[in-house]
Amino acid sequence: MSITDNQTSDEIISEKDNSNGLIQSMTEQFWQMYQLSRQQGDVSWQHRLHQLEQLKKLISDNTDAICHAISQDFGHRSHDETIMVDIFPSLEGIRHAKKHGKDWMKPQKVSTGKWFLPASSHIQSQPLGVVGIMSPWNYPLNLVAGPLTAALVAGNRAMIKVSEYSPNFAHWLAKTLPVYFDKDEVCLVQGELQVAQAFSKLPFDHLLFTGSTSVGKHIMRAAADNLTPVTLELGGKSPVIIIDKDILPHAVNRIWTGKMMNSGQTCIAPDYVLLPDGLQDEFIGLSKKWMSKHYPKIGDNEDVTFIINHKQFDRIHDHLKQAQKQACVHKLTTATANRATGFMPPVVVTELSQDSLLLTEEIFGPVLPLVGYDSLDDAIDYVNARPRPLALYPFGQDDGMIERILQRTVSGGVSINETIYHVAQHDLPFGGVGASGMGHYHGKHGFDTFSHQKAVFRQAKVNFVDVLQPPYGKVFDKLMKVAVRW
Repeated sequence: MSITDNQTSDEIISEKDNSNGLIQSMTEQFWQMYQLSRQQGDVSWQHRLHQLEQLKKLISDNTDAICHAISQDFGHRSHDETIMVDIFPSLEGIRHAKKHGKDWMKPQKVSTGKWFLPASSHIQSQPLGVVGIMSPWNYPLNLVAGPLTAALVAGNRAMIKVSEYSPNFAHWLAKTLPVYFDKDEVCLVQGELQVAQAFSKLPFDHLLFTGSTSVGKHIMRAAADNLTPVTLELGGKSPVIIIDKDILPHAVNRIWTGKMMNSGQTCIAPDYVLLPDGLQDEFIGLSKKWMSKHYPKIGDNEDVTFIINHKQFDRIHDHLKQAQKQACVHKLTTATANRATGFMPPVVVTELSQDSLLLTEEIFGPVLPLVGYDSLDDAIDYVNARPRPLALYPFGQDDGMIERILQRTVSGGVSINETIYHVAQHDLPFGGVGASGMGHYHGKHGFDTFSHQKAVFRQAKVNFVDVLQPPYGKVFDKLMKVAVRW
């Protein structure tokens, strides 16, 4: 709960009382869903398909309202950008689940040990029960719809906690969700810090959180008390590695496309660039050309997304201020930052000290540090000396060098000669590793995450297992001698 200096004690008490009421209502709703999930048994494909269709309708019927609410929360966000990064991937994920979900549900036959034949074995996927989804503010629809699609196709009920930083979207979703879903199957929770803390302590059958690494640690601690399994989609410093000069024009194009999406407020945005020494000036020159082509009059441009709130704006601004004491900040446009609106122009930063905040903390804004290196091994060592990133972006024409990067680094995902778009491939798992997260979802990977993989062994009417029980005799001894030697 955020408490400002000018709040009265009565206002603070009122907020706490409101949170307590929300927590009580949320808890009661959870236990209702929990009990129903224990009574229902398996969930038919017809019901799962219906739920997916309802989610599709919720989005398709309300596209303009979604875009408007999200834009209000950001101060301004391009309608076209919201269509591209929130509406489209959400609908594509649903389409993929509708197409393949019935096959995902089928029992998976597996081999049976030769000593137990003619018995058979298979894996049966079952719904876990009630899934908790904690979504962030930066892609408020996509990061609700993606996990929710996975939860529904796996046959679960879901409880959603949205970020308090996106109140307009939250209000719209709270009003709209009951039109399409029964509250005992999918429901929304609103509230600030106290509510979020209480939400994370509920004994969900699985809890998925998308957000910062620091908050992810608190979520995991809270879930541990109930042995709730968690999927943590966190953030981190996602590096770009440029291998050679010839790839530079293409690299600049794709890096800034990924960086300017949502004004850098993306967990897999290119965070910093490692490039061979001597290429920094050329990189900056190409960046200025790219910016003038794609964002003319950037200070008054419908395609530019603003920074979500003053807190985030001030954080980025302070990091830049600290960097300017010893580093060089290169403006790519003539536009100036505007705290009142949340507009922040893109910049490149060079000659940073290694302990600067821009190189140690996730930026989450249109600021791009450049770090020079002597050899590719130096660049790889630089990445490996830091927490494992959520994404990594190598650019180069030498397949051998690309392969060296893939083999010697560990990251949640990789796009080669591209940024961001590995997240849009529904047959690829999406998730982090180490400090950038744990677990994954999307497509069948999401179905598996939110399903219990039940092991089933079926004994045949005629079998030889009776030999494997006392009193042990000569036949048993002979079998064991063969088995041990095998």
